[in-house]
Amino acid sequence: MSSATQPRLAFIGVGTMAKAEDHASAIGNAKAVTDVSEAVASADIIFMCLGVDAAVQSTIESAVKSDVKGKLFVDCSTIHPDTTTMISKVIEAQGGHFVACPVFGAPAMAQSGQLVCVVAGPADQTKRVFPFCAGVMGRANIDYSGQAPSKATLMKIIGNTFILSMVSTLAEGHVMAEKTGLGVEELHKFVEAMFPGPFTAYSKRMLEGDYYLRDSPLFGVDLARKDAGHAAHLAKEAGTSMKIAEVADGYLKMVKEHMGEKGDIAGIYGAKRKENGLDFENQGK
Repeated sequence: MSSATQPRLAFIGVGTMAKAEDHASAIGNAKAVTDVSEAVASADIIFMCLGVDAAVQSTIESAVKSDVKGKLFVDCSTIHPDTTTMISKVIEAQGGHFVACPVFGAPAMAQSGQLVCVVAGPADQTKRVFPFCAGVMGRANIDYSGQAPSKATLMKIIGNTFILSMVSTLAEGHVMAEKTGLGVEELHKFVEAMFPGPFTAYSKRMLEGDYYLRDSPLFGVDLARKDAGHAAHLAKEAGTSMKIAEVADGYLKMVKEHMGEKGDIAGIYGAKRKENGLDFENQGK
């Protein structure tokens, strides 16, 4: 075990090996590996950020085949709270520690250290995670120290429904502005003045056609549908409903049918356009 002041870190994520090697070379004193066991063996704190529940589960299953006693696993993935509870029990049964730390923010915010980190788990372990959150990979923490790790992923799922709602609202507003003759640029001025930040950013992406012109999605349609599904399931279990998630998922299904793997959550605008007799692509094909 390394010094408590300088723990050895591992990060398990998705992407290409070339990008990992380039990043390791750029930061120095690091290396890229392809084997989960190798990454875990050489680290004291293991961060993970994977796309779907099954990937997180299989990664943990591989990790605990090695000695994980005393190691801290920090999961930044957006997964169902029940999955969070399950993997935390698997790790703790093998003598390891677990903290959930899902994050809010687009890839550009991650690169600039502007994420919002939601941290939950035993207080003696969350304090080991905070030095890497606000001020490093994030701009703020939502602190659930001392509470079940699943509290963080529940917060993340509910939080992501706000994004689904925001994108759906913008899509409907811009389609109405176009159909009524107000004009989308005129509505965008209102959005800029009243709702700076994510609302304005998504509005701009829609009007510039970024929702279908980019080579790879910022928030992929499959991941967005996964979150909508988790939200609907959690709401049903609690005896309530999440209508906005259900409506958004219907539009996301249309996005997937139209764009396939390149579909982005902002494509809800294209789906709403198509539903109302306009072309999916607002800039022409």
